[in-house]
Amino acid sequence: MTNDVVPEVEATEAKRLIDEEGAILIDCRERKEWNKSRIPGAQLKPMSTVDDWFGDLPTNGTILIHCESGARSAQITHALTSQVGLTNVFNVAGGIKAWRKAGLPTTG
Repeated sequence: MTNDVVPEVEATEAKRLIDEEGAILIDCRERKEWNKSRIPGAQLKPMSTVDDWFGDLPTNGTILIHCESGARSAQITHALTSQVGLTNVFNVAGGIKAWRKAGLPTTG
């Protein structure tokens, strides 16, 4: 990854964007992690299969990407913004860990 700034939002802002603006939440963790715990309403799109799904992302509306701690989702967000040219993609800073720490709901 270069020194480019990865667009990101905090967990509470992500929740607001989902609730108020219908933002799409993508969980880029692997299925094993997803099966243990997840954010309600998130779509599982593992980082290991990003080449299979990135082309299906909408170019309008907000897309939020999260992982466990925010590192993998930052890599995907960076690639989607710098290489694919999407401007509507944001990393959820701190991932599902930050989501839980903010007291936001998870399942599992």
